[in-house]
Amino acid sequence: MTGPSWPVTTWQGWQHFATTPPPTPPQPGQAPRTPEERLAYHSAFVTVRTPAIDTLARHVRTLMILGRHQSTTARPSLIVTGPAAAGKTTALLHVGRTCHLAHTHRNPTPPGHHPQVPVAYVLVPPGATAKTLTAEFARYLGIPVTTRMTQAQITDAVCHTYNTAGVQLVLIDEIHRLNPRTTTGAQAADLLKDLTERIHATFVYAGIDVTATPLFSGVRGAQLAGRATLITCGPLPARHGPTRPFTDVIIDLENALDLTAHRPGTLSRHAAYLHQRTAGRIGSLTRLIRQAAITAITDGTEKITKATLDAVQLDHLAEQQARPARRR
Repeated sequence: MTGPSWPVTTWQGWQHFATTPPPTPPQPGQAPRTPEERLAYHSAFVTVRTPAIDTLARHVRTLMILGRHQSTTARPSLIVTGPAAAGKTTALLHVGRTCHLAHTHRNPTPPGHHPQVPVAYVLVPPGATAKTLTAEFARYLGIPVTTRMTQAQITDAVCHTYNTAGVQLVLIDEIHRLNPRTTTGAQAADLLKDLTERIHATFVYAGIDVTATPLFSGVRGAQLAGRATLITCGPLPARHGPTRPFTDVIIDLENALDLTAHRPGTLSRHAAYLHQRTAGRIGSLTRLIRQAAITAITDGTEKITKATLDAVQLDHLAEQQARPARRR
């Protein structure tokens, strides 16, 4: 079965993403799935709730209520920051899907009406200019843009259409690509400020180590910092007081496996090794377990062992950090 042709940065792709039930772990009494079905399942896999997802969901819910009747100035916004592979985009998409489903459940679309658009998801393009960034907003809702249109005309069309469609939450990913120190980057940053004041929605940004980028520098950076709440989506610690948040995520991921010979508790016993191997990054951990599960199905062992995990070559960042310990 092939996926949709529309990317998630378009309304058609987002609606498909938000309304398609996520993969579900094997259920008691369920007929065994075929190897192909289980390979597909581990390829997509589940999204486990992390502290970052819970924090983001709580703040988004609060700020959407806070800004519901604010119309004269920009609503308060959120910035999700952290290193690569820390789960920022996963958290953003999870919260966006939850908002979409909650809104459409409370406000079902009457027959014959266009479906509601409560959430928009936009990627900042590389080397973003005001025009290319506006084009991404327009593309999401299929707003026609011609070469003869001025920047102001495109912006007016975007703001009008987003407000008419009832967009309540705007998710902007890869925000670290903006560089207000350049002329074009400054114009793109000014455009974002304009959009937050004219579109009646809560804006949530996500990017890699945003506070270390030019985005928070100068007058424009001060304006953004004065309006946005910063949420850090960093590596999970092995211990946090009496709790073990990294081990909790491992247990959730292990419970979701669909392997016929895997012994529960195997992965949690290797929590220290997994933390060292992935530096606590959720993205690297999930990829490691998914690849190990796929290997276990294809080679017929149907279980994940430390040897299976050690044989997986992870992303370069994780491998570079794990290499000194693995040379011993």
